[in-house]
Amino acid sequence: MRQFSCPRCSSALAVDSLTCGACGLEVGLHPPTRTVRAAPEQGIDVDGTWWFRCANRRWDCSWLTAGDSGSGQCFSCRLTRTRPSADDTLALEKLATASASKRRLLVQLAELGLPVTPWYERPGGLGFDLLSSRTNGSRVVIGHANGIVTIDLAETLDAHREQLRVSLGEPYRTMLGHFRHEVGHYYQWVLVEQTGWIDECRELFGDERASYADAIARHYRTGAPRGWTEGYISEYATMHPWEDFAECWAHYLHMTDTLTTAAAAAMRLGDEVVPRATYGDATMADVLTDWRPVSTFLDSANRAMGKSDLYPFAIVEQVARKLDFVHRVVQASRVEQVLVTSSS
Repeated sequence: MRQFSCPRCSSALAVDSLTCGACGLEVGLHPPTRTVRAAPEQGIDVDGTWWFRCANRRWDCSWLTAGDSGSGQCFSCRLTRTRPSADDTLALEKLATASASKRRLLVQLAELGLPVTPWYERPGGLGFDLLSSRTNGSRVVIGHANGIVTIDLAETLDAHREQLRVSLGEPYRTMLGHFRHEVGHYYQWVLVEQTGWIDECRELFGDERASYADAIARHYRTGAPRGWTEGYISEYATMHPWEDFAECWAHYLHMTDTLTTAAAAAMRLGDEVVPRATYGDATMADVLTDWRPVSTFLDSANRAMGKSDLYPFAIVEQVARKLDFVHRVVQASRVEQVLVTSSS
């Protein structure tokens, strides 16, 4: 992900910064250009259009919304189809935390040039139901169906998420990981299953028409098959072809975001490994050539702090072929994505 800077003093900023820590300027992300701009309360003129703070800024939304959009909410917030009620302040605090991951996801999708058609513009468009299983005690199932990604806001709680990670035997579990995995289901549905990519996808990942209910029951009854590491990125990927694709999609986003973030910081390892600002014109082999030493270094840095590996996964030959498929689908699907559409 590109480096962001304060428009007044040029200090480095995080993508979700609300103020500059160096000079105190209130800032916001201008979605069409994916740059940080000043965000005064009265708004700011950008190339002849007035932009204002998102109505959800009090819940830490850092994006700006166009004055002529017909909505006080930014593009990211409008993609949220369902959210906790206004009087559920505890759940709204968790919504703010989860929404930061959603915004990072959307910036990366735009950087990759992936199309995002909102749920309110056509049936099957991308949308998010962000609900909390802690609000009324009812279960919230994280998943995707017909363009809508459902996320349990309770997963923003470290203890809750860690308990699930341990009980499910997962090497990592993050909110951003959930968003990346579930949006993988959306893009498989839109970019692969409804296009000419489907035959090659089935050759690599298996036939997605196999019973998902049977696959779930089998997976939680017997676990991953013996020798699964020879062809899958994770145990969960072994459950069903849909999950295999979504896991590889999520890992592709993990890799490319980490590498381009390293590039924005001018990171290099020796004379050979210099992460790129974009991998749009590279091959998946190029991505992995950079990823392997960078991830090894980051694993070592984590261990130096007494933590577990940042990336505890192995990219074997069959997984590399699956990642190559994802990369080629992304390359072939590039559009100019500006993170702003008509109002709902």
